[in-house]
Amino acid sequence: MSESGTRTRDTAEPAVRGDRMSAATEVFLAHRSLLFTVAYELLGSAADAEDVLQETWLRWAGVELDEVREPRAFLVRITTRQALMRLRTLRRRKESYVGPWLPEPLLTAPDVAEDVELADSISMAMLLVLETLGPTERAVFVLREVFELDYGEIAQAVDRTPAAVRQIAHRARARVAARRPRGSVSPAEARDALDAFRRAATTGDLQRLLDILAPDVVLVGDGGGVVQAVLSPVVGASEVAPLLAGLARFGDAASLRPALVNGGPALILRLGGEIDTVLSVRIDDGRITGLYAVRNPEKLSRLARATAVSR
Repeated sequence: MSESGTRTRDTAEPAVRGDRMSAATEVFLAHRSLLFTVAYELLGSAADAEDVLQETWLRWAGVELDEVREPRAFLVRITTRQALMRLRTLRRRKESYVGPWLPEPLLTAPDVAEDVELADSISMAMLLVLETLGPTERAVFVLREVFELDYGEIAQAVDRTPAAVRQIAHRARARVAARRPRGSVSPAEARDALDAFRRAATTGDLQRLLDILAPDVVLVGDGGGVVQAVLSPVVGASEVAPLLAGLARFGDAASLRPALVNGGPALILRLGGEIDTVLSVRIDDGRITGLYAVRNPEKLSRLARATAVSR
């Protein structure tokens, strides 16, 4: 071959590789928020979900795109497998966790709340329900009920037969139905309840707190052994209200502002301008039934801007 022919081949091959990588990157970015959501719902940790996405990208970058018929399903399958591997590691880590473990809170955009099913699937309450499932059950439930993958696609992701996946899905649905939150409230009801709760907490008005809290309200705190938090769930309005009324002692040093966290109502407490606590609120029939207070500083890093989630 002539010298000029050799140069043409040598320069063409990197160009082809560059085009392939550009195409792979474009497809990956188009599905990135969905893949993050899959990993997050399986893990409850944004940091670990990001690590899973890095592993997914490395595997995706080595794939021949022409051989992939359904990029979305293919990427979800890779992400699910990587998340399942990490989920087993996380479970061992949680066994030595100090106090209750809560999911890492995500600041979410207002449009997330408009997708009721998506908002429900990433809510603190639902993520805690998913914690009661085994790894494979959790993956099957999430992929089927939230992302609506067919049984064949899920079977490939979890290394089971479609028939086995159907059985797992049925069992997981029953377990979730027995534990899931009672129902949803309108955005207006949520705003009213959250505003009344915020005013009562910041003023230390014990009676108003008792009025807005359900009699069987549950407060769960997560300090991770790094900062002070309740070491076991606190149950009952008469027990929870005095703890919340104590916020008033911080006076002007405290700022309690509403936010949309994990697709639902929440309050962000700042002390001296720094985020101290994210308090996710579960509301049923106009009263607060669940409070999830994340104080572990390692879990408060994704609150500067909204995290993109989708399905």
